[in-house]
Formats: sequence, C-alpha cells, structure tokens
Amino acid sequence: MALSKRRKTPPSPAHPPKFHGGGHKATTCAEPPSGCTLCPRLTEFRAANHRAEPTWFNAPVPSFGDPAGRLLIVGLAPGLRGANRTGRPFTGDYAGDLLYQTLLEFGFARGRYGAATDDGLELTDCMITNAVRCVPPENKPTPAEITACRPFLAGRIAAQPRLAVLLALGRIAHDQTLAALGRRKAAYAFAHGAKHDIGDGLILADSFHCSRYNTNTGRLTTDMFRAVFAGIRTHIDG
Repeated sequence: MALSKRRKTPPSPAHPPKFHGGGHKATTCAEPPSGCTLCPRLTEFRAANHRAEPTWFNAPVPSFGDPAGRLLIVGLAPGLRGANRTGRPFTGDYAGDLLYQTLLEFGFARGRYGAATDDGLELTDCMITNAVRCVPPENKPTPAEITACRPFLAGRIAAQPRLAVLLALGRIAHDQTLAALGRRKAAYAFAHGAKHDIGDGLILADSFHCSRYNTNTGRLTTDMFRAVFAGIRTHIDG
C-alpha cells in the first residue's frame, strides 16, 4: 500500500562528490542529492515510478542508522516496492524482515520493525547503506551505474569515525566496498561467512544477500545469517 506521508529526502550536497581511492578517511559526500542524475537509466526509471506512484519515495535512498556505528552494512540497491517506496533501506520487503529481525536479536537495533519509516525502529552501533542508491530495473544495476554510485559509498565509509566492520550482502556489495576503499578484488575473494582484514583497522565480512530468492532456495538460511552476525558481534565486543 502506498504511503501518504510526505517523504524525507537527504539535503543536496553543496559540492559534487569527490573520490580519493584507497583509505577510509577520504573526503567525499556520504549521500547523493535527492535529484541525482548521474545515471540516465535510473533517473528515467525513478521518473516513471513517480508517475505511476506519486506518493512513493522514488529518489536515491539515504543511509539509515547510527553515524557513530562500528558496523556498516552494505546492500545492493533499493527494492522497487521496498526502500524505493518507503525511503529507508530494506524497509517494506522480505529482505528487511530477516535483516532487521537479526539486528534486533544481536543488539544492533532497538524498538520494533514495522516495515515503515514511522515504526520507531532505531539502529544502535550500526548503519545501513546500499552499493547503488537508486532502484534499478529488475534489481540489476549496470557496471556503469555501480561505478557512478561508488563515491557515495566511499563517503559513507569516511563518515563513520568508529567504523570497525563492513558487512557486504552479496558479491556486488563486496566488490563495490573494496573498490570504494581502493583495494584489489583479487586479494579478497567473496565467500559467505568470510572475514577479511583489509587494513586501516577494518574487517570486511561477507554474507549472501538476505533476499527472498536466496532464502527460498536454501542458499541462505536463518541460521547461516545469524552466524555471520554472531561473528561480527564477537569481533566488535572482543
């Protein structure tokens, strides 16, 4: 059901994003402007969605969570009827049901997840973002779109002063995170449950994406997902 509440959009940056390669202390913009036009195909898709569903968010979805969080979760992109509708990552679709339930279980969230931005849910010691901030057709961003959005991920990483662990949900998020930090993909192979020491005091953890497809096919079980967060919790608290 479409939301009638007026959407909240991130402020437009005063300057275009800057990307400075390796190291997580680079100066970049953490969030794209609400009217970002870097990717023509995604811009047109957003416009088409706005015409069809004018009360939906239909804009680059901003990161959500604790700016001082030690955990940064990197997803793929907003879902059409999930984050693209609600304006909050993983909110309103199946993947969010599993993710937020797990965050609550392991102390990275408090409150109640109600699949809406007014549910009162808060993240603690955790931030969630996406490798690509705009919804792509068929949930498939192109390589050029992934590259165009990379400076914003670099900016989000730089904006987390206490960051200790990055969790990549899926291979694209894994590769985008490494590229945003100027690391070589060949040195850190993606594998569910893997933890990579990528330098600068950072650990990159990997998980299969918590999508309905992955869980329905058994590629990712609830226990597998919980085990990833158990390891992260141990690392952060250790």
